[in-house]
Amino acid sequence: MIEQFIREVLAEDIGRGDLYARVSAPISASAKIIAKSDGVLAGEEYLRVLARIQNFEILWRKYDGERFVKGDILLELSGDSHTLLRIERTLLNMLLHASSIASLTRRYADLIAPYGTRLLDTRKTRPLLRNLEKYATRIGGATNHRMGLDDALMLKDTHLKTIENLEQFMEEARAKIPFTSKIEIEAETTEMAKRAMAVGADIVMCDNMSPQQLREVVEYKWEHHSSVLLEASGNITLETIEEYAKTGVDAISSGALIHQANWIDLSMKMD
Repeated sequence: MIEQFIREVLAEDIGRGDLYARVSAPISASAKIIAKSDGVLAGEEYLRVLARIQNFEILWRKYDGERFVKGDILLELSGDSHTLLRIERTLLNMLLHASSIASLTRRYADLIAPYGTRLLDTRKTRPLLRNLEKYATRIGGATNHRMGLDDALMLKDTHLKTIENLEQFMEEARAKIPFTSKIEIEAETTEMAKRAMAVGADIVMCDNMSPQQLREVVEYKWEHHSSVLLEASGNITLETIEEYAKTGVDAISSGALIHQANWIDLSMKMD
């Protein structure tokens, strides 16, 4: 899957061929990828495949998940000049995109690490970039939420509007979905959270609740449905995430890990 993605990305940029290669002969060359801002590296899995199919070498100075600061040399590249110049933008785009997401994710993860709360991403990903973006959140310290509609049954507010009898629906769902699949129900109020637990949800997503409401739900869970997992979600920011983690919820999900990640600054310099 990674190789197919990279071939498509290369085709997007190279098109019918790099015009530079028409007017110069290739020579042996080397280059460095240099950090021009601080961050967390992500993209190693993708770059290893890129190097294999484009036949150049990478000497790794930093690896996935490692922090770097402005001025650090992250990678050293070697190969023929045509190849290194041809893959420059593809390599940098993947490395920048993944590392930017990993860098922001690490900031969120570090804030809630003392409380044992898991950080989750969401399906708010760019079209056809879900695998890359969710890979980047993992490198940054998050746990993937659903990859798609086929790996868990989640009943959001929009689904619940179409269900007349939730108890009956849950019975039918348990009989029809895979045995290992979990069912998660979204709740926007404490009363809905309690009902979701009562009908047998494996996970209850507490959406847009205040920390005080969450504490009430957490307390109720431990008194009546201790095996249920609680997830907090909805407009949780770097400024507020620690307060949510203190409530005792099992996990906090945030689409911001991906859609609010600003690109860091990296560049390639030929030796």
